[in-house]
Amino acid sequence: MASQKENHVVNGEDEEEEEKMEQFFALLRNFREARNRRKHELIQREQEEKSKKKKKNKTSKLGDDGEKSSWVPSFEWEDFTAEIEFRRPSIIFPPSFNNKQEEKKQEDDGLDLNLTLSPASS
Repeated sequence: MASQKENHVVNGEDEEEEEKMEQFFALLRNFREARNRRKHELIQREQEEKSKKKKKNKTSKLGDDGEKSSWVPSFEWEDFTAEIEFRRPSIIFPPSFNNKQEEKKQEDDGLDLNLTLSPASS
């Protein structure tokens, strides 16, 4: 009789473990299904956005009535060679400071103050 009671206890524990395992695997299945649903939703959303962009690009290339625009910008050589009239007078920059110094050097004693490397003459 003792062995029968032990079998029932063991069988009871086995049943509990089996129920826990079934719950665990049910959780895994639910998780996988949820993951796959979300994955498919994202794929569909990306495809919808791509199709919207394509439609938008097609409509932006076409005119209001659905035809392609016939206007194409073009430039002539005269566009770049014509005189430009400014609204304000252009800014005149003062002569550079270096030019004034060079003029002063030439006016000084006539000595060449530039340092140059030249071979020594003997």
